[in-house]
Order: sequence, then C-alpha cells, then structure tokens
Amino acid sequence: MLRHARELLAVRSPLDAELIVSEILGSWWGHRVPGGDVEEVIGEALADYAAAAGTPAALALLTGMAYMGTPRQAAKAERAALELMAGGVGRPGWADRVGMVEPEGCFVSRDVYGDQDSIVCTYTYGGTERHALVIVVDRTKAGAVRPSADPFGPSAPAAPPPVSGMVRDAWVSSRVDTLLDNCRREGRDNPLMRFEELDPRDAKALLQSALELTDGIDDPPVNENFGSYHAFVRARVDILPPGGRLPQPPVYGRDRRATIAARFLASDEAEGLSDLSAASRCADRIIDYGCTHDFGRPLRVSPVKCEMFLLDWLPRKVLLSPSEQEAVPHVLAAWVRWAGKRTGLPEEGIRATLDALWDATAKFAEAYRDPAAFGLDRDLVARLLPDGDLEALPRRAFAMPFLSGTHRRSGRHGFINLSKLDPADPDDRRAILEFEHPGADEAHLEAHEALAEMLWHGRPPQLWTTAQALLDVGYERHEILHKLIGVMDRSGDDPDALREALRVLRHEPPPG
Repeated sequence: MLRHARELLAVRSPLDAELIVSEILGSWWGHRVPGGDVEEVIGEALADYAAAAGTPAALALLTGMAYMGTPRQAAKAERAALELMAGGVGRPGWADRVGMVEPEGCFVSRDVYGDQDSIVCTYTYGGTERHALVIVVDRTKAGAVRPSADPFGPSAPAAPPPVSGMVRDAWVSSRVDTLLDNCRREGRDNPLMRFEELDPRDAKALLQSALELTDGIDDPPVNENFGSYHAFVRARVDILPPGGRLPQPPVYGRDRRATIAARFLASDEAEGLSDLSAASRCADRIIDYGCTHDFGRPLRVSPVKCEMFLLDWLPRKVLLSPSEQEAVPHVLAAWVRWAGKRTGLPEEGIRATLDALWDATAKFAEAYRDPAAFGLDRDLVARLLPDGDLEALPRRAFAMPFLSGTHRRSGRHGFINLSKLDPADPDDRRAILEFEHPGADEAHLEAHEALAEMLWHGRPPQLWTTAQALLDVGYERHEILHKLIGVMDRSGDDPDALREALRVLRHEPPPG
C-alpha cells in the first residue's frame, strides 16, 4: 500500500489524489477479520506503518487519510502527518487543497418503478475542478428485519425501514455538463425514467442510510470496483448539509392488509381468476412480500420485483399448495394490472412488467422445489411448517426428526402416536423429546427443550448456521445438539456471549 502511495507524488490535482487514497483504503473494504474490526486491524495499522516509514509517499498517504479515513484513522493520520512535516518531510503540491471541496447541487435519475435511483452530486474546489459523483442506490431489497427487544424471543411486528435502499455502485465524472444533459434528455424522452433536482439535505439522508445498509451486509452485492470508491463516497456524503428526512412508509397492519386484498379480489382485474380461495392466499403472499421485504410498498410493481418474488422469495420462503402453485402467476399478473393503475404506473411500465412476469412464469415450475417432489410427505411438511415458512424446513426437521410411528411411552402406561403430535405445540414437543431421550433426567430434557424452541423459531440465526457448519465437517446430529447446549449453558442469558461462542464453535476442526 505504501508503494502504491508513491503515485500520489506524481499527481497535481487534489481530486486525483483523493481517488488514489480512496482506492488504497478500499483494498480491505468489505473484508472481515476474526475477532476484530478490519478498519482497526488494517487501516489504523497502515497509519502507524506510514508514520514509521517517514517518506514523502507516507506523508502524502497520511494527508489523504486525514480527510478520507474513519474518524480514528483520520485522527492518527493527522497527528502523524504533523510530526513528519515538523521533521522536514516535503508535502505534495495538492496537500493544501485536499478536502477543500464544496457541494454544488444534487439530482436524481430514477425509474418509474422505484427499483433504482442514480444520485448525482456535483462538487468544486472553490469553483475549480468541477466534478460529479454518481451513486447507484438499489431499492429492491429492504435488508434485515429489525430485531425485537428480546434478542431470542418472538419478533414483534416492526415498521418497515425508511425507503432508502442500498448502494450498488459509484463513479466520478469530470464531464459534469454532458452527464447532466444526458440525464435530462433521458428523463424527457424515456417514459420509464424521471430526472429531477434533489434537495442536498435529503440526498445526504438517503445516501447515509444506503451506505449504512450496504456496510452492514456480509459480502454485499456491489460492483466489483465499488470498494475503490467507498472512502471517497463516504467523505463526499459527509460534507452535504444535514437536516434531510427519508420518506417513512406507512405501517400495514393485519386489517389494512386484509382490506387491500379484498379490494383487489373484488376488482375487474381479478374477475377472471377461477380459484378464488387460492387467489386469496396468493394475494396475501404478494401483500406480505411488499410490506415486509419492499420497504412497506405492497402496491409497487416492477419487472425486477415480480422476478424476485416469483423466482427467489417464494421458492425459498413459502410452502405453496398445488392449487397455489398453479394460481400464483395468474394472480400476480392481475395484481400488476390492478396495482399499476392505482399507483399511476405508465402503460409502458405495466406492459414491461407483464412481459417480465410471463418470462419468469416459465422458470417458476423449476425454481419452486415443492417438498413433495422429493418424496416428503406433505402432511409431515405441513406439521413442520404451520406458518408456511419453507426456509425453516431443514432447521425444524433437524430439531424434530422423530414425527412418525407409534411407540410405548417411556416409563408410562400406554403408547404414544408421534404422527398425531404437533411439533409447534410446546407440550407435544416435550413428548417428542421424551421419546428421543428415554431415561433422561429433567435438567437434560429441559436443555433439549430450550434448544428445540430456539431452532424452531430460528433465533438467534447463528444457532442453525453453526449446526450446519458442524454437519459439513462431519459431526453427527446428536453430537451437535450437545455442543450447542454446552455453549448455551456457558453463555447464560447474554446474547452477545452466545453469538461469540457460536462463532468460535463454527470454526471447530472436524472430528478425528
């Protein structure tokens, strides 16, 4: 990195210098280090290393880091740079102007669907070296659901996050007028695009939220070059004026969702749906997806959203009956027509969305892997998934594998019919665990009961992630259960301690 910093001695423009420093700082962005913060382990260590090197290239790098690093990196870099200058190390010519940049204006180029925004922010160095920063914000994923007050308890219904999205890409252009002219022309001539000026305060609020979401995701789906611009983007967003607000989506409770579904099913667009019972259930899924996974926007329709719902979310998350599998593409098409009209989507947008939907429909039968197709008994699957959460099937089957057959009760009179027990019911779950652990004492059964409860609900998610990792390296199921119980006992009621203990257990070497 310090050798790379020698390039800073050959440039004259503060913009070029900042982009080089951002590229260096971005070389570790997005990486994770065990038990530490990568910005501290690498970034702050780089500041110390450059300070010790004491070369002109080191001073140039520290000068850039003082403006573009994290607060701790910037403080260390500034102190080190002052010491090197006091010792007579020469500064680069651009040093007095780095960071002396002012925002000029903000604009947004967005599609009519609400899938994606391209935020254009223009800046100058005191009226010179005008440049534009373009940041692409993807609004198709709302990110993680907010946790409830109890980290391991049932999640309370939460309001959707503000409509921000996540940063997917960024780049810099010095051809500002040409860029803005092209955006204006597209907004004027393309009925599916809009271009307008954006309040810099609102731009800051939107971009800060989007950066926070992107930074919080492991291996975020960004452009391969985004890391090089990350520090530059963060620094440019920081100098925008504060005070903006993100749009807050409405909260859709159960009654409001039911009202939307009823209005849709009574509409002209839904008139041709033959199986109204299946259509009603499919409409509920569409509304739930929009409320929970699309920033609280159930009426928004777009080609990308339809494809994600049909080919990604449904196959992973929802147990559909055969009638629902057949009905869902037709219900979704009627929904596109109905919701598109209600939200004012141009006719061209509705047609494009329907075209994408029918293309996706051809792939839906292959994407949706019905458990019955693998020989799994549908009644058994329904007992494991009373909430229809298809993604939970392997986790719950791991926790509760003994759900069929008739066996004599251990230490009691009579028989127990496992196929009649409901694994979602705590009392029946206890009976299943008693069958699996004959002769176990009360404390041992209670430990398995607590673990089964947590695995059933998937909280914390690291519990099932750890179990899968141990399965992958060769541990048997019962060994894994006892290892998980062990870390739960040692962690007590501290959720942070449990998560850390699970992280350590995930990296345990395979059995000999």
